[in-house]
Amino acid sequence: MSVWEQVVGQSAVVETLRAAVADPAVMTHAWLFTGPPGSGRSVAARAFAAALQCRDGGEHPDVGACHACRTVLAGTHADVQTVVPEGLSIGVAEVRELVRIAGRAPSQGRWQVVLVEDADRMTEQAANTVLKMLEEPPTRTVFLLCAPSLHPDDVSVTIRSRCRVVGLRTPSVDAVADVLVHRDGVDPALAAWSAAAAGGHVGRARHLARDEDARLARKAVLDVPLALVSLAACLSAADDLVGAAKEESDRAAAELDGAETEALKQSLGVGARGPGVAAASRGAGQLKELEKRQRSRATRLGRDSLDRALVDLAALYRDALVLAAHRDAGDTRPPTLAHPDRRADAEALAERIGQEGALRRIDAVLACRVALEQNVKPQVAVEALTVALRLPT
Repeated sequence: MSVWEQVVGQSAVVETLRAAVADPAVMTHAWLFTGPPGSGRSVAARAFAAALQCRDGGEHPDVGACHACRTVLAGTHADVQTVVPEGLSIGVAEVRELVRIAGRAPSQGRWQVVLVEDADRMTEQAANTVLKMLEEPPTRTVFLLCAPSLHPDDVSVTIRSRCRVVGLRTPSVDAVADVLVHRDGVDPALAAWSAAAAGGHVGRARHLARDEDARLARKAVLDVPLALVSLAACLSAADDLVGAAKEESDRAAAELDGAETEALKQSLGVGARGPGVAAASRGAGQLKELEKRQRSRATRLGRDSLDRALVDLAALYRDALVLAAHRDAGDTRPPTLAHPDRRADAEALAERIGQEGALRRIDAVLACRVALEQNVKPQVAVEALTVALRLPT
């Protein structure tokens, strides 16, 4: 088994990365993985890190038999530092600590690897710190940055110019379904539906296939457009969308927060007697800092949950736009839909709002996403959106 089997539907990317592992002349100190959500940017970067640390380049009969590959993929390799933003951004303090570690020589592996997921969330100061390291890189250090696109809003031009860019694309529905069947043991019919419903997003497809609550949440979101027949219905739908996102984020945050808080309390000796009491009292600041990070993570989880709902809505209006365009053009070929299981809803929308109405509503969804990024209160932003999506009488 090869570590590259983790990378779904990206044969050209895998070939490029394999060549870099095999030939030092092709290797460079900084790589930028770009691609739409669900394309597997971080998966490809992690597989590349494993191959770089593996003496066999990640190619051997059994991944479990290779300590380097196993520890890199598990996130425990001493010479692979990974940054996954838990809050809304990656701060300069976190990046400075990484840069300090990146300056060391590798202790076990062949390279010192720094992998930054969602590099587009770095603050300006954090990005400048990374840029300085890229300009004067240590000999055996490799930076792997992941971002949605090459747009300056995601990655600064100066950082991009110092990286080799690896562009990933959305995997085909068939490729995602095949992974769900053969790797995750999902029923073929459910795998095919999940892959199509997720639009090629491997992680979301797996979540839909495994979790009935996720399937019900998606259904509730896609039921919204045809229900927006009055102002009261619009405000009720906004409440439901914001409430569902908060409930999902609260549930996810609670699972993470409890274990983290308990582990920190144990390390500080909270509840201990004797000498441990003084140490515990000095740890109050650490507990407060942990709570601050947890609140930031909860906010991000809520934003991400709401954003998934908005993306689903935009895709349904996109389907309505495509169907309306096909109808007006007299095209008899069946169009490819983002939500093929909701074709009837898309056709009903196309009949009621037409091409122009679908375009206006897609713009409204995108404007809501921008408002949320600019810290507009979710309730206000989503209420404005649902009113804009209201169906004509």
